[in-house]
Order: sequence, then C-alpha cells, then structure tokens
Amino acid sequence: MGDLVIGARSGAGEPEGSGSRAARSAEPAAPSASADDATAQSADEHGNGADDASEDIGSGTAPADETEERPDRKERKQRSFWKELPILIGIALVLALVIKTFFVQAFSIPSESMQNTLQVGDRVLVDKLTPWFGAEPERGEVVVFHDPGGWLADEPTNESSNSFVRGVQDVLSFVGLMPSDNEKDLIKRVIAIGGDTVECEGEGPVKVNGIALDEPYVYPGNTPCGTKPFGPVKVPDDSIWVMGDHRADSLDSRFHMDQPGGGSVPVDEVIGRAFVVAWPIDHWSTLPVPATFDQKGLSAAAPVVPAAAGAVGAVALLPLVRRMRNRADRDERS
Repeated sequence: MGDLVIGARSGAGEPEGSGSRAARSAEPAAPSASADDATAQSADEHGNGADDASEDIGSGTAPADETEERPDRKERKQRSFWKELPILIGIALVLALVIKTFFVQAFSIPSESMQNTLQVGDRVLVDKLTPWFGAEPERGEVVVFHDPGGWLADEPTNESSNSFVRGVQDVLSFVGLMPSDNEKDLIKRVIAIGGDTVECEGEGPVKVNGIALDEPYVYPGNTPCGTKPFGPVKVPDDSIWVMGDHRADSLDSRFHMDQPGGGSVPVDEVIGRAFVVAWPIDHWSTLPVPATFDQKGLSAAAPVVPAAAGAVGAVALLPLVRRMRNRADRDERS
C-alpha cells in the first residue's frame, strides 16, 4: 500500500527510510524504460519488416483483383475504337485517292473491241505513274486514253437508274475503288508511234515502217486489216496509231482518219498502260508487249538521221585529214 501512496505523490512528508525504499523501488523502473525502448525498437524492426514485406509484395505478382480487367476499362477501349474508326476510314480513302491519281487506276472493259485479249466486264489495272516521269506509249502496249474528240459521241453510258446506287458508284470511282461508268475512255493497242509509217492493204498484214507484223492476238476469223484497209499513213509526232484486237468490231484509228489528227491519238490524251487483268479471278493475266514489236528494223527510220549526220561529218573532215597527211610527208623529207 505504501508504494501506491508514494506513487500517487500525495505531497505529505516522507520518513528517512522511505527515500531508500523509493530509490530501491525506482531501480526496477529503469528496465521498464529500456523495455519501452526495446519495444519501440522491436516495433521499428517489425515496421521495417512490414515495409520490406510490402516491397516484396509490390515486386511480385499483382493481386488478382488488379490483374482482372475492369468492365469500365473495356467500355473505354470499345469507345476508343469506334472513335478511331472514322479516322481510319478517312485515311484509307485518302490513300486510295492518291493511288488512283498518281499510281494505278482500275478500268472496266465495256465492249468486244479488244477480244480475245480482253472480255466484256474485265477489270484492268492501268499504270499511271510511268507517264509522270516522261515515258510515252510504245508499240504493242495496251493503253487507256481519253476520247480525243468524237470517237464515242454516240456511245451510251452505263449509269444506274437508281440514284443511291449511282451516288455510291460515283464516290467509289472517285477514289479509284471502282471503275467509272460514265467516263468516256477507250482502250486499244498501240500499233505505231510518232514518226512511224503504218499501212494495211487488202487482207494484211499490217506494216510499220515497211516491216510486217505477226499478230497472234487478232480475234480468230478476222484479217489484220479487218473491214477497213488503210494507208500508208505517217503518224504525227507526239501521237500514236491504235487498233483493237477485234479488227472487225473496233472503231479505232482506221475509222477516224477524216478527223483532226488523221485518226492518231495525241500522247497527252493517254491515261496509262494497262498491265494486268485483275478481275474476274479466272481471267487474271498480264498484258505484255507481243514479240513481233521487237523485230529488228521496225524502228529503222530512227537511225537514218545519225547515219546521215555521220556521213556529212566524214566528208567535211576529209580535207583536214589530207592536209595533215601532206604536212607529215613534208616533215619526213626535210
């Protein structure tokens, strides 16, 4: 009971012996403080351990509830996709328009004039890039060109009577994803180019610069001249002479000789070269230049100018060569 009174510090006087007892009773209190320190240290150690444990947990596998994707996050992803879809479609349309304008364009074959090389309804791809670099059509190529004037004046268009379908066709043809049904373009084979002389008498063959062409691509049963022999015709510079492979069913250069250009097509009207049949799949094929256009002498008219210039140059230099020879002879005698 005395210890409790002293511990309560009532303020009453203390006997002489009570100080020693207080001292003795205070001595065990020190370990109590150090015990508190130990407890605090232990708590710190446990705290550090907990921190370490939390760090270990953080560096390990995430809790199951964090690994599972929440529904609101899925909704955000779906909304993001639908927001991006119009942008992706816009980019695709722009790329298609650029490709159509500068690189490749699809065209539909509307008639039998190029049979059997091309059938009605075939889709061909036309190279529009090469002309941008100054390349001009070559003999034997199949080319698409704008109407040079009056060739398709009476030809009907294949526009749909349904306004909605017509609008969709116009949009798709504008970006190059579908051939246009109202454009008046033609497709024929280049037979001769600017500076060539081309002719076809009787039943043929067709001759270019006096060289006869072997034309296995002509429609079976047709003659090379078809129903319209012609020539000889000198093709103007920067122009081409074109003919359909179905000679009996092609209103080509032969039938427009009374128009400006004499039936020739200006190179500026050429859209590009058709290089492949892309559709339908079972008609897929390339459109190479036939071997007959690689004949030697077909371009015989071209080397005449360099040869003549060389002959004139040799004649002009002959007096100079003689003068130099005479001078050399005099030097040897002296």
